[in-house]
Amino acid sequence: MNVVDAMTPRSEVVTVEIPGTREDVLEYLQDRGFSSVPVIRVDDDGEQFRGLVTRESLIEQPDEDQLALLTRDVPTIGRSESLTKLAELVIDSEERRIPVVEDDELVGIVTVTDIVRSIAEGQQNGETTVGGLATREINTVYQNTPLPITERELSYADVPYAVVLDDDGRQTGMITEVDIIEVARVVQGESNPGDAVANQDDDWMWEGIKAVESRSMPTLNVEIPSTAVSEFMSDDLITVSRTRTARETAQLMLSNDIEQIPLLSGDELVGIVRDVDLLEALA
Repeated sequence: MNVVDAMTPRSEVVTVEIPGTREDVLEYLQDRGFSSVPVIRVDDDGEQFRGLVTRESLIEQPDEDQLALLTRDVPTIGRSESLTKLAELVIDSEERRIPVVEDDELVGIVTVTDIVRSIAEGQQNGETTVGGLATREINTVYQNTPLPITERELSYADVPYAVVLDDDGRQTGMITEVDIIEVARVVQGESNPGDAVANQDDDWMWEGIKAVESRSMPTLNVEIPSTAVSEFMSDDLITVSRTRTARETAQLMLSNDIEQIPLLSGDELVGIVRDVDLLEALA
């Protein structure tokens, strides 16, 4: 199976065009749940692929509004390459969406989800059990943590998710970058990251983090609610055991529209199976 068999063709790919602004990109990330959007420039010679704008680009450069300066170079692949080579490229680059480019022209986009779908449908090897593929380092967050602090925690951990823990330290839900982006809003002309100060009477107080109301992400242009993460998490937690196969896990991911699944041994949380972990069986 080759890239051309799995990719979304150019006619169906959402793009943004230079010149443009961060608000144009945020609209697509919120409405469609994308992790990134391809950027093109159109001139007398036609379209030219210029790179991607990602969720991380918007968060890490909060004061930059110009699309051209938020765009970064990413690896690309051709239509005739195999999905095995694509899996290797995704693992090495840690990019979730790989543009399919030929002669500087965007001809499609292929994603981690496309590879996962090929595993789920039996077009790629899926018999490996996930016990050997799972990531043992698990990112977690307490259920009463304010959402802006949760966003920072995800950013510092450099992962797109956190398993939410209750008062007893048990897994009670999952929060992802997509969940946070969905409730973010663009704020124009605000420079104050917060106007309320936590005190001894607040339900949540973290020494060194005082401004929790209306905290910007991280300062100016994108603002997220200060409500507890439990209000935004997915609480219908899907889990797998070590003996589940990559194919079965891929099917669970697709049917539930999720990118990671906690790995349990009995009732104990022992790992996380990310969609990119399933690609290890192919690479």
